[in-house]
This record gives sequence, C-alpha cells and structure tokens, in this order.
Amino acid sequence: MDPITDMFNRIKNAQAVKKQNVDIPSSNLKLSILEVLKERGMIEDFKKKGKKPHQVIKIYLKYKDNSYGVEGFKRVSKPGQRIYKKAKEIKAVRSGYGLALISTNKGLLSDEQAKKQKVGGEVMVEVW
Repeated sequence: MDPITDMFNRIKNAQAVKKQNVDIPSSNLKLSILEVLKERGMIEDFKKKGKKPHQVIKIYLKYKDNSYGVEGFKRVSKPGQRIYKKAKEIKAVRSGYGLALISTNKGLLSDEQAKKQKVGGEVMVEVW
C-alpha cells in the first residue's frame, strides 16, 4: 500500500475510536506533511521516536467540538499515476476549508503557499 495513504488511514481510524495519539512508521515525506498539517491546526503535535531503522512518528490528534481535525482526505497523485499542476491551475479545496499538499522544487507546500510563491508541482493529497 502507498505509505501516505496508509498514514491518513491510520489517522482516520484512530479518530474514529477517539484515540489521543497514533504511531506511524517514519519517513521524511511524512514529517513534511505533518508539519503542514500542524501549521494549519489539523493535528495537535507530532514527535519522532526510536532509533534507525525502526523510527516511528507519534501523532497527537486534535478534536474540535465533536468533529475531527482531519475529517477526510483524497490521494490525488498516486504511485501509478502522477498528477502535476502549474501554479495557475491550483484550485481551492472544499471552498478554502481544506488544503492541497503540493511537492514543489521548494519543498512540500500547501496550495496557498504554492500560489503565493507562484510554483507548481505534484499534487500529493487533498485534506479537509
């Protein structure tokens, strides 16, 4: 399975049973994604634990008034089919209530940051 989809599935499953945190296998891409989610207030915090090669990331989940921090996600660019967008082609997710994570030559950016910096790239995932 795709590791990014697996990470979001673990988050969704942990939220469904109201867990406070969830552990996932570590990678640099996952850390970048979690950094953007933390900035947007979709997760509380995350910490890297353990020693190589068995490092894990502990994600502390956030709940807002009977709703979840991450309510849903859609994997846009998959390992079998990559989807790229120019800066002008990037559209708002869920009328601005969600965000798209875009892998650019300037690192992993949210859709708003990519538009401001006028860079396009691979649209990894949409989160709301």
